[in-house]
Amino acid sequence: MADTVVTVRDIAARVGVSVTTVSNVLNGRPNVGRETRAAVLRAARELGYRPNRAAQAMRTGRTRALGLVLPDLTNPFFPELAQAVEHTARRAGLLVCLIDSQGTVEGEADGFALLMQHAVDGIIWCPLGPRQPRHLREFRGPIVLVDRPRPGYDVVQSDYAMGGRLLADHALAMGHGVVGLLSGPEQIESARQRRDGFTGAHPRALRVAWEVHVGFDGVLTPAAVDALTHRRGATLIVCGNDLIAISAIRCLTGLGVAVPGEVSVTGFDNIRWTDLVTPRLTTIAQPLGPIGAKAVEVMRERMSGAPHVGRRTLFDVALVERDSVRRLARRERRSVRGPGRARLHRETT
Repeated sequence: MADTVVTVRDIAARVGVSVTTVSNVLNGRPNVGRETRAAVLRAARELGYRPNRAAQAMRTGRTRALGLVLPDLTNPFFPELAQAVEHTARRAGLLVCLIDSQGTVEGEADGFALLMQHAVDGIIWCPLGPRQPRHLREFRGPIVLVDRPRPGYDVVQSDYAMGGRLLADHALAMGHGVVGLLSGPEQIESARQRRDGFTGAHPRALRVAWEVHVGFDGVLTPAAVDALTHRRGATLIVCGNDLIAISAIRCLTGLGVAVPGEVSVTGFDNIRWTDLVTPRLTTIAQPLGPIGAKAVEVMRERMSGAPHVGRRTLFDVALVERDSVRRLARRERRSVRGPGRARLHRETT
């Protein structure tokens, strides 16, 4: 039937079910048995069925399109997340309209307005900051947050506090007792969770010599450069994400400071660049594939009429130990009261 238009009636005839059953399966409704659903989807693939989305939208009032609003696609973390969302959505027969906020509140607001003009059924959103986009109140569809929680929304994220604790455990295990923090933006909840997880894990064994907040884009402020220049006894620099850590390593190298020979550095996120820089970066790995898939799953539940409950889904993270943290000799250690234990995923060259 490659040269003809395949309809739901053709699929129904192939499987031996009603047109209504085929329609329920193709529209993702839950009231169909597993075997029947599989048979319908298999027949649709074999026959080369391509749904007429425009006709469906006119009939049902739904476009089967999702908006995905992300803060900054120059940060490698977000393209990886977008890929995970798009792959899962496509398998479910959903179109994803990607908006790059370009790091500005205006770009985020314009993106929401554009998605509303195209009548998307729902929006998966990673907020740029605490401000509410001006068009958000007008949107009547479901919204699911990823990475950055806000009260009152469903959110899918990593356990950032766990990541901070793993880094603190590893710092102690490697003999570091005095650290400097290049934390992420103060106004972003996920940045605060990373920072608080680290500082709260071993407050009496780990001393914070200094802290500077840096944007997640990794651009170091003059205060950050000054802190890296003087360091004030810190033997380990704990960074809010991998871009900050990579920028810190470049800055330290430019200052003639050896990493990790003179000072160690950690990141957070495990973007693909972390295995390419020198030294290879010790960091926290987030499961972006499962996070993206879960965000789409929650969105589909909301689109099917499931009640909004403000549910938070947390995914475990893991420490990836590479080359950017040096184990200190006993004579080099300061303020350490016994090593902690970190959950390690060891990578070797």
